[in-house]
Amino acid sequence: MRLLDIILMRGLTPGWRLLGMALLGALVGMFGYVVTISNAPSYMSDDPKACINCHIMEPVYATWQHSSHAKVTVCNDCHVPQDNALRKYFFKANDGLRHSALFTLRMERQVIQAIPESKAVIQENCIRCHEPVVSMAKSLVHSDTARPCIDCHREVPHGRIHSLSATPNAPVPKLAPVLPDWMLEEDKK
Repeated sequence: MRLLDIILMRGLTPGWRLLGMALLGALVGMFGYVVTISNAPSYMSDDPKACINCHIMEPVYATWQHSSHAKVTVCNDCHVPQDNALRKYFFKANDGLRHSALFTLRMERQVIQAIPESKAVIQENCIRCHEPVVSMAKSLVHSDTARPCIDCHREVPHGRIHSLSATPNAPVPKLAPVLPDWMLEEDKK
């Protein structure tokens, strides 16, 4: 019962209760604003355009868009676990929080590199999609090696360019504005 009293702010004077409700309202409002401005719901989808909410991903998106993989896969097919939904969304949430922290603190690398956890997932997904080829290649070429696919196939499907400065004008689709129309109309006046 004590936790319920705290949540309902029982035992507080009306002034403190009003202050507590105002702070709670401000916190909920800020959370809603951050969710809206960051396009957070888009990250729950498999739409590749969600990946370019961050400008550093634009060259990667552009090179994927012109690859053979673009016809049959989306970003999440390679970069997110596919064995079960729980692991998929846990990985996406964990990776998204890491990306958010890096971008917010301006710690993103100029040349994007996969972290070990991502490399493992990418390897799993290469094998998942290309099992017949991988089986044949193991018997012909890779009989005694455990090298990841990306070691030899580094330019698949993103090509050679992974740096934002190397492709500053990469053609990417325009994102829809995040702000409500009524706010955009104010800016035009």
